[in-house]
Amino acid sequence: MPMLPARDYVSEHTQFIRKLLADKPAIEDVQRQGRALFWDKKPDDLAARRDMDERTVPQRAYVYYSID
Repeated sequence: MPMLPARDYVSEHTQFIRKLLADKPAIEDVQRQGRALFWDKKPDDLAARRDMDERTVPQRAYVYYSID
């Protein structure tokens, strides 16, 4: 009695995702646009970000405590 599922078994989750992508193929384009907005950065953007990070002023450990 084998414990592994049959090789042609497809979970309900996989069936749902495949059907969703077949019904709405534009979802992948929207995902790529969202990824490009937040994650895919050009080297120029990364250099500018690194430059901004180098110019930040270090923050005290507990900023809500006033030294004055």
